[in-house]
Amino acid sequence: MSIGSLYSVGRSTPGPARPLPHARAAVPLGLRLLAAALCGLFALTLTAAVFVRTYPGQWLDGVLLPRAERGGGYEQQTVLVGPAKTVLATFGSPTLIAALLGVVLLVGVLRRRLVAGVVGVGMVVCAVLVAGAVKSQLPRPDLGIESSTTHNSFPSGHVAAATALLLAFMLVLPGWARRWLAVPGAAGVAVIASATMIAGWHRFSDVLGGVLLGVTVFCLAAAALAAWPGDRAAAGGADGGSLWRRLAEAGVGLVVLVWALVVVVPGLAASVQRGLLVAIVATAAATMFLVGAVVFLVRSTDFAVPLSARSPEPSPSTEARKIS
Repeated sequence: MSIGSLYSVGRSTPGPARPLPHARAAVPLGLRLLAAALCGLFALTLTAAVFVRTYPGQWLDGVLLPRAERGGGYEQQTVLVGPAKTVLATFGSPTLIAALLGVVLLVGVLRRRLVAGVVGVGMVVCAVLVAGAVKSQLPRPDLGIESSTTHNSFPSGHVAAATALLLAFMLVLPGWARRWLAVPGAAGVAVIASATMIAGWHRFSDVLGGVLLGVTVFCLAAAALAAWPGDRAAAGGADGGSLWRRLAEAGVGLVVLVWALVVVVPGLAASVQRGLLVAIVATAAATMFLVGAVVFLVRSTDFAVPLSARSPEPSPSTEARKIS
């Protein structure tokens, strides 16, 4: 006499329960920004190691920006030298820098984002100090390259300051204003970076390192603000109006890009050497990509950090549940 089983013969036992897709917890923004900062730091270190310490890197810098035949400097033979020096003299003015930092603080006060404004100003100061420290401490070996020198100029302090200043506004501006400022702001950073190369102040690797340094400092600062108690993120969903607005912004950006390719690039190609043109285009592309990436990363964060460590006020629905 066989004893019956609760399960029929041949039926497989049920496996472990699988969690629902929506049960997976999203990665906090602070951790994502911290990961982005680590990636930026790795890219910055790799750029320094390749372009400053190795023969191929120094050779590539020399090919893109060769030394002048007369005088031995790196000032490029182009009609853009004069405008480039004007751009650098204007942006290097302490009065202008102080005014722009004051605008960051003013916008932060008006939008009740004083902590974010102060952090933005600290970002610019930190980027300048770190760039100066790295330039003074990082040795540039003599690898026997005719077009290279042992003077280290990595990374560019001008470009690091410009990048950090642009991203400082991203901490205090609303989301829609960030998107509108990102493209012209990144273009302005690219102009300053190109001016340093045209004037012979910096190599291609220097300006790339300056952009990476500014982005890395921003990601660290934004991660600290995102982890601050009381900071809140906007809802991730997008309604129909938001979709149409983003499509319109993308259309405007596409028109500007086409205009730049049709008007600006041919004019540059006719007035600069091929290596400098490649360096300018590569710098502009890297700047646009890096700035766009971090702006997209913080698109739903308002950086509304309270001045005190008190917990945020409960919502009316929470109060109603407590009363009931």
